[in-house]
Amino acid sequence: MMSFQVEGMSCNHCVAAITRSVQQVDPSARVHADVAAKSVQVESTAAEPSVRAAIESAGYTVKS
Repeated sequence: MMSFQVEGMSCNHCVAAITRSVQQVDPSARVHADVAAKSVQVESTAAEPSVRAAIESAGYTVKS
């Protein structure tokens, strides 16, 4: 499982946007988000850079 700190994520709409973007890379990916902690965990067979890029393409900043 991959974990990311995601800046700018503040509501369920944000979670849905991130989930859609990640699932465009890997349709079977499972995305778990904690809005309060600004963290996203992704279970996916896709490579970590691809998942990170998908989150960023949804308009969010991924912190290291």
